[in-house]
Amino acid sequence: MTENSKRGPRFRTGYVALIGEPNVGKSTLLNALLEQKLSIVTPKPQTTRHKIAGILTDDNYQIVFLDTPGLIKPKYALQEVMMSFAGEAIEEADVLVFLVDASGRGIVESVKKSAAMARLVGLKDKKPVFVVLNKIDLLKKAEVLPLIQAFSLLYPFTEIIPVSALKGENLVDLKKTIVKYLPEGNAFYPEDYVSDRDERFFVSELIREEIFKLFKEEVPYSTTVEIEEFRESDSERKTFIRAVVYVERDSHKGIIIGKGGAALKQVGQNARRQIEVMIGHEVFLELFVKVEKEWRDDKGKIKRLGYR
Repeated sequence: MTENSKRGPRFRTGYVALIGEPNVGKSTLLNALLEQKLSIVTPKPQTTRHKIAGILTDDNYQIVFLDTPGLIKPKYALQEVMMSFAGEAIEEADVLVFLVDASGRGIVESVKKSAAMARLVGLKDKKPVFVVLNKIDLLKKAEVLPLIQAFSLLYPFTEIIPVSALKGENLVDLKKTIVKYLPEGNAFYPEDYVSDRDERFFVSELIREEIFKLFKEEVPYSTTVEIEEFRESDSERKTFIRAVVYVERDSHKGIIIGKGGAALKQVGQNARRQIEVMIGHEVFLELFVKVEKEWRDDKGKIKRLGYR
């Protein structure tokens, strides 16, 4: 008997796409729902570039959350690929969750955009469409109900649920409500799986996260990280990792390396600490910086660098 066939007849399983504009808290919500860090999070928009599956398994359900890049109008080829990942998640999902920053100044526009996309997706595919009003911890209680009413007037959303991903408010209710709309069936993954991605991917993401935290303006957006070597020692609990940070310009390379290599050293130290927490033992991390001119606008280079 396989792992997935052990579930009872009332077991529910399905894909749930987390979609929305940049910086509304999709990755923070995914991490909070899984109760562990899976997606990287920074204050900068468009930190998430991939479609990342986060798998939550309980006795009665398995939810496969799909974290996606923030919805934008693409300006270059990498952003087109990122939007294709969001489109794939929408197509695959059994339930669509539109995340909205309830504290944002552009809340009215968010209402209209969410309703417009829900009409395109929800009516065509007949999928349940949720709105999750995130960051309610930044609002007064009296401000929440008018927001719910505003959304309900624009489109017949299946559910409108206020939460705070950062504070963990109302997440249990969100999970319970999602499960009600999932189809019955066997689990897609063994119960100890938390993602369909491997450690190499998450190591590259943790390095990229530190770059986004430490550098300003355009520099982080011109970078990507490739793991060239990932090797565990046979004689001791230690993992050796060699990673390359690609940038588009020589000037960006100088900034990433810093005076006397200080900036790159800081990236490495910060990333290594996080990688060791994830892996559970000592890590030796080597970082190098290379120039790959205009890689963000070259679909061949984009694919080679891991954006598939």
